[in-house]
Amino acid sequence: MSALFDFNSFVVVVLLTICTCTYVKLIYPAALTVKTGFKGLFWKAARIGERLSPWVGAACLAMGVVTLFS
Repeated sequence: MSALFDFNSFVVVVLLTICTCTYVKLIYPAALTVKTGFKGLFWKAARIGERLSPWVGAACLAMGVVTLFS
């Protein structure tokens, strides 16, 4: 089953995308400079990860617990 049809899997994919884009932007900032188009989605995900990092971290922790015990 695709991760886009199951809500829990969709949330995990979104959280992993946010975390990965934030990490890439911190390590190699020139990779995420485009703010429009398809690559702009990754820039926006990195921006969300930078500004809402405590909430994203809490969501990752919660989804990890849900994934382990479900």
